[in-house]
Amino acid sequence: MRVPPTNSPSPSTPLATTPPPDVLDACGAELSAVPPHERELFELRLRRWWPDLVGALADVYPEPVQVALASATLAARTFASRDTDLKRHDLKRSLEPDWFQRPDVVGYAAYADRFAGSRAPDPPGDVTEGDRVAPQQVPLRAICDRIGHLEDLGVRYLHLLPLLQPRPGDDDGGYAVMDYRTVRPDLGTIDDLQDLTRRLRDRGISLCLDLVLNHVAREHDWAVRARAGEERYRRYFHVYADRTEPDEWSRTLPDVFPDFAPGSFTWDDELEAWVWTTFNSWQWDLAWDNPDVFVEMADVVCFLANLGVEVLRLDAIAFLWKRMGTNCQNQPEVHAITQAMHAITRIACPSTLFKAEAIVGPHDLVSYLGQGSRHAKVSDLAYHNSLMVQIWSMLATRDVRLGVQALRAIPPVPTTTAWITYARCHDDIGWAIDDGDAAAVGLSGHEHRMFLSDFYSGRFPGSFARGLVFQHNEETGDRRISGSLASLAGVAEALENDDRWRLDDAVARVLLVHAVILGWGGIPVLWSGDEVGSLGDPHWADVADQAQDNRWVHRPALDWDVVAAAHESSESSWSSRVFSGLRRLVRARQGLPHLHAALAAEPAQTPDLGILSVMRRHPTGPMLGLYNVTESPRLVPGWWLQGRGLDASSLVDAITGAPPELDGAGAIRMSRYAALWLTDSR
Repeated sequence: MRVPPTNSPSPSTPLATTPPPDVLDACGAELSAVPPHERELFELRLRRWWPDLVGALADVYPEPVQVALASATLAARTFASRDTDLKRHDLKRSLEPDWFQRPDVVGYAAYADRFAGSRAPDPPGDVTEGDRVAPQQVPLRAICDRIGHLEDLGVRYLHLLPLLQPRPGDDDGGYAVMDYRTVRPDLGTIDDLQDLTRRLRDRGISLCLDLVLNHVAREHDWAVRARAGEERYRRYFHVYADRTEPDEWSRTLPDVFPDFAPGSFTWDDELEAWVWTTFNSWQWDLAWDNPDVFVEMADVVCFLANLGVEVLRLDAIAFLWKRMGTNCQNQPEVHAITQAMHAITRIACPSTLFKAEAIVGPHDLVSYLGQGSRHAKVSDLAYHNSLMVQIWSMLATRDVRLGVQALRAIPPVPTTTAWITYARCHDDIGWAIDDGDAAAVGLSGHEHRMFLSDFYSGRFPGSFARGLVFQHNEETGDRRISGSLASLAGVAEALENDDRWRLDDAVARVLLVHAVILGWGGIPVLWSGDEVGSLGDPHWADVADQAQDNRWVHRPALDWDVVAAAHESSESSWSSRVFSGLRRLVRARQGLPHLHAALAAEPAQTPDLGILSVMRRHPTGPMLGLYNVTESPRLVPGWWLQGRGLDASSLVDAITGAPPELDGAGAIRMSRYAALWLTDSR
């Protein structure tokens, strides 16, 4: 899709705050078949969001009005073809714009086939009759039969990991996309995906899908045409005839996968050139300084939105813009590009949300939700990577000081946005500990990161964790960690030692971790299997394409027999205890207006360094979350509570519905790994 010429002003002319006539004419032509009231609605949206669109494009491209013309025309075409049901949904969301910030919203993330517990029929070939699966068990269809489980967990946001057509063979877990408009054949079809979004929407659940923005697979049509010599498509990528420029860039570029994909450039014989490949040799970085790439990807966004996908996870977004002499992450143009994309969806399909997959340092994080002139104009959601890292750090050290320092240092986010809080996801855990935060509490950032890697790989004496080291960078010492939540929290270690007391502690840790993410605010997202304490996939390395990537250990198929047993009993097994405890937390959360994402979380340390406190202030009164990150009973003094305007004798724990246990001096007693959500009963 080319950016068309326009008669609108050049960038040297001040940008108009309303769409120029040629833009209105182009959109009008696309809307000729829609009813007058819908044309009026579209034009109102276009006028409202035009300044955000063209203003952001002006920060990236030399001819922003031309790019805005192409974008607005695309938005009009998208709106004209949008289903009536989705247009109604857009209006509904416009009346409840904070729907995703509310405490009754809980998220769930999974791979479609591993969650469904089934797979599509095998393609023709050497397959025995017993291996064949009936057509109704196609994963995207089978998920429809699993919605009840999600509803029971309070889920209103479902993130299905990459399901668009990837390259054959190793595909980085689906993040090497070959075709953005086709579903992976073993999962179903585009029609199946559209039907699933409709069924989920009818049950009050929004579907989130991954949109890989930074790169495409080498087998993608754009890359194929670039290799065939089409100059237009060569400009979609960063292509170099020799190593001169790649060597200059490489001086400041870190390796993302130092073990199996070192370096950021790959020679391609067909291309007869070096191409930028941040992640793997077969994932080609897109040249976002080319406006044609922007419009192409905006078209993909609109296509997925018109299928009913309501949340798009913008994968690897931090890497989009390249600037010599930097690590080519978190550049300001990234936020301008996202703002412009965001404006397009507000015009064409406003129920669509953006989630930034920015696993970056804590001080770079807030920009993905919008700061300064981009306040509340970028993504609607972002991963609270720092919270996840600090939870695991606090559990390993039994000390909350670093966590409080790091979490308090994060600037406030726009009140119209929300954090995605999580304890574990499909990816590895990288220890994003800021050196300045560490120094502020008397630690070495480097040494603490090394300690956490040792602890969660089970190498540190006394560790309860059973994780695996992922991507050991010999130069920096960086070691990330793979492993299921339950294994990292000690369940596997307790079972190995057949120790009931250690198992009790491990189950309590699993629930404590979930209590923190559920009690923080935003959308807490549960990783598939964590609701029943899955220990991961012991056979992850048996699959050839996965054997070099131990992240597959925490991506197991959900065991529906275990899930069924957990539904039936709250005490018969440790997995049932995890499930019933998690359900209790979710139900308590649903009744707490204090957990609306528009309100700030205020972390602090109590006089006991093993207890994290998080205050949330609501017009109906405050809520105080208390979390004991140690394996021993602790006290929260009454005088400390009084200093925060709280009377221990009038507090009620929303999780249990009972008052907290007090000692004779009015201090709150907290059992090991306990969580309390305290509100005033008066």
